[in-house]
Amino acid sequence: MYRKEIKVLDCTVRDGGLQNKWQFSDKFVKAVYDACVEAGVDYMEIGYKSSEHAYSKTENGPWKFCEEKDLKRIVGENKTNLKLAAMADIGRIDFNDIAPKSESLLDMIRVACYDYQVDKGIALAEHCMDKGYEVCLNLMAVSAVSEMALDQALSDIAKSKIPTVYLVDSFGSMYSEQIHFLMNKYKKALPGKTIGFHGHNNMQLAFANTIETIIEGANMLDGTFLGLGRGAGNCGTEQLLTFLKNPKYRVKPIFNAIQHEIIPLQKTLSWGYHIPYLISGYLNLHPSSAMKWMDSDERDDFMTFFENTIDSRKELE
Repeated sequence: MYRKEIKVLDCTVRDGGLQNKWQFSDKFVKAVYDACVEAGVDYMEIGYKSSEHAYSKTENGPWKFCEEKDLKRIVGENKTNLKLAAMADIGRIDFNDIAPKSESLLDMIRVACYDYQVDKGIALAEHCMDKGYEVCLNLMAVSAVSEMALDQALSDIAKSKIPTVYLVDSFGSMYSEQIHFLMNKYKKALPGKTIGFHGHNNMQLAFANTIETIIEGANMLDGTFLGLGRGAGNCGTEQLLTFLKNPKYRVKPIFNAIQHEIIPLQKTLSWGYHIPYLISGYLNLHPSSAMKWMDSDERDDFMTFFENTIDSRKELE
């Protein structure tokens, strides 16, 4: 009924922070942490590792930087089975911003890069491995990458020490046929490496696509509480736990945190499926234009957004 190799990574705070510049209260972050611990979730991605020269600490909350003092304030010494992760974007962090694992509460660094940055992504990931961390490489926006460029990126990754590589549906634009095609490509190109999946919900397919990757052998799966994340959001962690049927997972703590922390957040933050996000996913576009539209007074005039987006697409062509 379940595959014991599968691990669940909750990225509520990291991905959700894209909605409010990581300005979450300590109470909120602690509630997500406690729920992940009680639910038996394997990893919690608590934010980003970023350089101060790349982002302002005045504009961005502490989870854009994940400094040790902030981590310790929330998790203490983290004497639990839950592992802590942070994401590092290529170009937004320096090698010397990564402390040795022996000096950090973080267990994993997830390096995010585009295909044209893959050499830098590999270098940073292997640097983090040398410092004692578990590592994943998230190859972003592959739906917009040519097959030749993707094959070259995967070939380079295959030669690296990186143990886990993520298929990422950054634009929430993938259908099951693409998922199956890409999963088979990744498996063939990356023998011996674990494949993970991170999906967005622009077309209401994040959960379904996650299931498709499970069928094809993905063993690292991302989710967020109630799908909280950039734009249309993500696959729900609660959906994953109920689907996986693994007795080590308990969904009740997630439901409790959703009721008391996530639902109230909807009064001030807007995420989840909406027509502008569907349009950007359908057109295989970055959701930034849809997010900007959703923050405007015209958010419900999606016909104008559709027409403007189509016209802009034609101009690019």
